[in-house]
Amino acid sequence: MIFPCILSGGVGSRLWPLSRKDRPKQFLPLFGGESLFQKTCRRVNQPGFAAPIVIGNNDHRFLIGEQLSELDLEANSILLEPVGRNTAPPALMAAMIANEANPDALVLLLPSDHLIQKEDLFLDAVQAAEPAARAGDIVTFGITPSEPNTGYGYIKVATGSEPVRPVEAFVEKPDLERAETFLKNGGYVWNAGIFLYSCKTMIEAFKTHQPELYEDIAAVMRTRRGDLDFVRFDEESFEKLDDISIDYAIMEKARNVVCAPVSPGWDDLGSWSAIWNVLEKDDNGNSGLGDARFLDSRDCLAYADRGLVSVIGLDDVMVIATTDSVLVAHKDKAQDVKKVVDQLKAEGRDEVDSHPRVYKPWGYTERISAGDRFAVQSMMIKPGRRLSHQSHLHRAEHWIVVSGTVEITINGETRLLTENQSAYVPLGARHTLQNPGKIPVRMIEVQSGTYLNEDDIVRHADTGSL
Repeated sequence: MIFPCILSGGVGSRLWPLSRKDRPKQFLPLFGGESLFQKTCRRVNQPGFAAPIVIGNNDHRFLIGEQLSELDLEANSILLEPVGRNTAPPALMAAMIANEANPDALVLLLPSDHLIQKEDLFLDAVQAAEPAARAGDIVTFGITPSEPNTGYGYIKVATGSEPVRPVEAFVEKPDLERAETFLKNGGYVWNAGIFLYSCKTMIEAFKTHQPELYEDIAAVMRTRRGDLDFVRFDEESFEKLDDISIDYAIMEKARNVVCAPVSPGWDDLGSWSAIWNVLEKDDNGNSGLGDARFLDSRDCLAYADRGLVSVIGLDDVMVIATTDSVLVAHKDKAQDVKKVVDQLKAEGRDEVDSHPRVYKPWGYTERISAGDRFAVQSMMIKPGRRLSHQSHLHRAEHWIVVSGTVEITINGETRLLTENQSAYVPLGARHTLQNPGKIPVRMIEVQSGTYLNEDDIVRHADTGSL
């Protein structure tokens, strides 16, 4: 049995304004309505694979749960990192969890923010690498390069035609001249950050090459505790872990490292130009997501989160329009989006971190409009879910039901609201909402008052969620 470990951290700032801290690129439904995270989960939902171990950021826990639920998949466990600590700690944590279930198990460590278009080829490569992993090797999967890309690390592999070959060297991201030399000489592959190993092999590798980190991670694992569908750790202990990649911690030190070269149509989709490369295009090379139109334009990308985007008389331009931000850039400048994000971050702009839609355990809210002393948002409450019993010190609320039936309680009085009915919640009133039906409830909430931030909540009985 192979235990997939799906790493769902990262931000993907070069895909701003769609990718943000609270909803990064791996959770964006850009590919036939599915996200990269969902595609990764579905890829290993196959015979021979156990339920996945998901390791992600605490802030994304409801996104992870929601997207697994949409696939009707149940994880082996969802481990919540209080802070990101790169890939070495997750590699060992997954090995320890798999070892508890079966000491002979293998772990397939997978980033969730990569696209693999030829999934059969990838799964064939995993199957071909199994014997080496069971024999005690750590297998890394190398992508046959299609261009002298300077954004990836490289792996020099031994010559031969075997599906798994010894690794001769790991190479940092090269300059263009070195990358061109790698392609000319051959024998180099891109480092995809995908690994297959037995849990026993990885545990022994940490004990040998990272004994202090091994003890620290083992101590963190002893602090595990369940919280609903998630696994949490002691935050103070977790923060003390080294922030180090599996490449630096183990792969560059161990002698039992081999590589499985493969060409599965892989891309880490690190920029909007990379997104354009993999999308379907019209006869003029234009790609549109959402409601997009092109006139006298070539090789353009347009994304419309809501509303219409029209591109006229332009070539090689990207237009990304969300509900609160618009990006317009030449495709050649796709990597510079991060510079804009860094500038906005320095200015303290909310658009860097916060998306208008915020996922909750009971559903989501989505900001529609805000101004002086008012805010308007839509709400979706899942069937059977309930909000916490709460009140506000500085704002009143008005609820309008758009669809479904919701049970409301205001100051101890409970009643049902259906479509086109509304209720007023005075400032300071204790209230809660619950969806008793079988379909989602959709509502509009109007807030008014002197202070409208989310921290103006007094919880009286947390019967539902945040």
